[in-house]
Amino acid sequence: MADGSANKKRCFVVMGFGQKTDYATGRTLDLDKTYRVIIKKAVEDAGLECIRADDVIHSGVIDKPMYELLLDADVVVADLSTSNANAIYELGVRHALRPHTTILMAEDQFKFPFDIAHVAIRTYEHLGKGIDAEEAERCREELTQAIKELAEKQETDSPVYTFLPSLSPPGTAGAPEKTGAAPSEAAGEGESTSVVLGLFQQARTKGDWGMAKNLLLSLTQKTPPVTDPYVLQQLALATYKSKQPDAKTALDEAKAVLLTLKPATTTDPETLGLWGAVHKRLWEIEENPQHLDDAIRAHEKGFYVKDDYYNGINLAFLLNVRASISQESRDAVADFVRAERVRRRVTAICEKLLAAGVKDDEGNPDAEETFWLRATLVEALVGTGNKERAEELKAVAVAEAPEKWMPDSMNEQLEKLQQLIAIEPECE
Repeated sequence: MADGSANKKRCFVVMGFGQKTDYATGRTLDLDKTYRVIIKKAVEDAGLECIRADDVIHSGVIDKPMYELLLDADVVVADLSTSNANAIYELGVRHALRPHTTILMAEDQFKFPFDIAHVAIRTYEHLGKGIDAEEAERCREELTQAIKELAEKQETDSPVYTFLPSLSPPGTAGAPEKTGAAPSEAAGEGESTSVVLGLFQQARTKGDWGMAKNLLLSLTQKTPPVTDPYVLQQLALATYKSKQPDAKTALDEAKAVLLTLKPATTTDPETLGLWGAVHKRLWEIEENPQHLDDAIRAHEKGFYVKDDYYNGINLAFLLNVRASISQESRDAVADFVRAERVRRRVTAICEKLLAAGVKDDEGNPDAEETFWLRATLVEALVGTGNKERAEELKAVAVAEAPEKWMPDSMNEQLEKLQQLIAIEPECE
């Protein structure tokens, strides 16, 4: 007898995954969090099976099962946040194939690249990388209700069938029948992207960077390969962190991965932060001034694109490094002063974020993100001479650190900084 799930209605979710930069606003949105806390729960609450594109299990080209799901899924939810090109393309395919049961949603600052004002888009609010728990609940309840209503009413929501009412969708009278196996059969065997990313996150949490690297490599070596920027960024991070087969080779490999993301022209702060981190480490190994300059340019661009505190605090530190080795006193003074100004801006950014509160998926305080914000603020305060307040905040950060190694990392960085700023350069 067939499993009861075989008759369960399905919802196919069209969206990006990982953390993506919304270039219209300069913010970074965690699309995986949107999927976990809003969409997936809403779909399941409506009684449907939830499938996202990276959940499609396949052994070869993903195109066939994806197109079959766009045609066959009882409901499609398309989240267009960050103007994800794949999501927009897949939405167009769905609108061409099915006249009804397609729901559009997006973060409320979303700006569509062309006019679809006649199509309704449900909005929700992202707080940077997080979503407020009450906002998530509101959106989830509305989405659940919408899915239930649309699945029953079958009202036309595709602009294609709205403006071409005589058009017949595939599989109906006057149109060719679809052919091929069901998506689950066409997919074959293998591990889905989401499964591999889940294993990667586990390896990363444990600090097993070698395993994390190999897991992501398996995605980039698929046919076709996964080329999503988030995967490539995390691969670069895992590669240089693994230090395999040695630190220098690992950094060169990470650099090669990042080159595919065009660091010279990108405005993605995550890519720029990683590019800067790689060159900073190459500088520490080779002491080649070009690596130091490249690291500074990357962090500088990443900081000014969206006031990114990670890029900002690294920019300030590297400006002090360059000031300490500069042969020209005027250049040394200029870098020293710039470093202090950057730290003042970083201080304001961190204080604002901490005051707003950093939340996890369930609306609880995010201890890890809060620690790094505090550690960054401590470093910024030390660098601007506000040592008394820095010590007070440092004590709080240490006391509430979620993992024991974190305070050690903060203290190591502070020790390096104090050595750099101990002697202020003077113009001759």
